[in-house]
Amino acid sequence: MNEQVISLIVEGVLQTLEMTVISIVLSYLLGLPYGILLKVTGKQEILENRPVHTGLAFIANVTRSIPFLILLVFLIPFTRLVVGTSIGTTASIVPLTVGAIPIVARMVEQSLNEIPDGMIEAAKSMGASPWQIIIHFLLPEAAPSLLSGAAINAATVLGYSAMAGCIGGGGLGAIALNYGYYRYQTDVLVTTIVILILIVQILQESGIWVAKKIRHA
Repeated sequence: MNEQVISLIVEGVLQTLEMTVISIVLSYLLGLPYGILLKVTGKQEILENRPVHTGLAFIANVTRSIPFLILLVFLIPFTRLVVGTSIGTTASIVPLTVGAIPIVARMVEQSLNEIPDGMIEAAKSMGASPWQIIIHFLLPEAAPSLLSGAAINAATVLGYSAMAGCIGGGGLGAIALNYGYYRYQTDVLVTTIVILILIVQILQESGIWVAKKIRHA
């Protein structure tokens, strides 16, 4: 590989990390409360509301069922409306965030479902309000599981970001496609794959390590 390609790969790594980090942050800002609502509005939960729970669950299930590449194309008009373009790193953040929100919500719901019902009943018996139960009991108890889930979600978004290269999204996916595939530069393709694997491993192991530290704190 020449210096120009190496420079492109470095730039691609930075773009990929930018897309992944911003998308994960945004998806958790929206997906965390979404997941909490899925939990607390469920049957026999502290804010049981069947219509709300059914509607939220339906939206999450439908969105998760759409292959991400199709979602990328489907959201092009919305992406243009939000950021003014459908090409580039910034534009890719929009579909990445939209695609990650229902995944985050379901994983948050699953983490909260792992909490023993006895803890919630004990909180109720002490006179805690639903908001206090969420803030002081559910979220702290589920923190290790939530962090482990965040690491898995980050790896998922990273994989999605590579697909964004198919429609001019930038990052390592675009480099692998434009140089590794279209120009038959196998060394570039292999390098991008190795880098993506390394980033995924670092994200997952870091998340698991932090989760263990919190669990044993």
